[in-house]
Amino acid sequence: MFGRKSFRFRPFTWFLAAILATLVAFFAIGCFIYSAPKYNGPASDHFNGRVFFNKNSTEREHFGSFLKWIWTRKPGLWLPYRELPAGLKPPERVTGKDLRVTFVNHSTVLIQMDGLNILTDPVWSARVGPVSWAGPRRHIPPGINFEDLPPIDIVLLSHNHYDHTDIPTLTRLAQKFDPRIFSGLGSKRLLNDNGLKSAYEMDWWDSFEIKNGVRLFFVPSVHFSSRSFCDRNRTLWGGFVIQGLAGTVYFAGDTGMGPHFEEIKAKFGPPRLAILPIGASEPRWFMAPVHISPEEAFQVHQFLQAGTSIPTQFDTFSLGDDGQFEASERLARAIIESGETHFWIPKAGDGRDVP
Repeated sequence: MFGRKSFRFRPFTWFLAAILATLVAFFAIGCFIYSAPKYNGPASDHFNGRVFFNKNSTEREHFGSFLKWIWTRKPGLWLPYRELPAGLKPPERVTGKDLRVTFVNHSTVLIQMDGLNILTDPVWSARVGPVSWAGPRRHIPPGINFEDLPPIDIVLLSHNHYDHTDIPTLTRLAQKFDPRIFSGLGSKRLLNDNGLKSAYEMDWWDSFEIKNGVRLFFVPSVHFSSRSFCDRNRTLWGGFVIQGLAGTVYFAGDTGMGPHFEEIKAKFGPPRLAILPIGASEPRWFMAPVHISPEEAFQVHQFLQAGTSIPTQFDTFSLGDDGQFEASERLARAIIESGETHFWIPKAGDGRDVP
């Protein structure tokens, strides 16, 4: 009797085993192909010789937490992709003490200052993922046509997630402009392996003189890095500070709350322009360690005493449980309730001269 029951369920057992083996093979192949090259260097106060880590942070996200989020998530409403008119073509250059910022969308911002054109985390691809046909897709197009970009001198990459380090877009930029690309420790190999040779990597608090009178700093953030399930924190993440005749610009990249904001303010003073993320912040139990909320972004703006701030990471890619317009609407409420007039919420393609 027991023998016949065992035989009856054996095909199902083999079926489950085949599925498990397929999944294991899928993840193994994905890790082998898509993992970013790891950084090799001396240990420091944020690198233990194998992986990077956030200082003074309780960030402890693991694969189990990710699975729990996927299983229990309740994503907000996102509209189907819709075409929108592109913004006006930015000026060729901005010089003297003038400063201009153009929000392309997501984390892509054009900063024009001191005769330089600087792009942050540029993404013009339709999807952000390891292949062109997979990964989160756009819900709106880039706010500036690629053909309308002025000559790009500098590209800043905050970390190696696909929605921030988009190799197809970087390749297009290299072919047209050959800009210098700056990123955290370990990312240079990924860029070089993809034919991007004008790449420089920086540790937290490193500085680089872009040209006479303009200096770039790589500063801490509270986040993580990965290109697959097997290379978490093998390269460094962070933000950037640009100092020049036009003043100080702070691009935070992706970040959770942490003491780095105090350190950045103490070292550089109030920025003329702060670029702060607000999206992919829900659910808070999962996202809070690595993504500030819209309300927290407003608090950071006030703490930094920024002359002007603009948000990033909203309306474009669905990466958390917040709805398409939730982050910008929550930030707008915080601005209205405070009577604040120096936090500007742009539409994709909007450009503005910074006071």
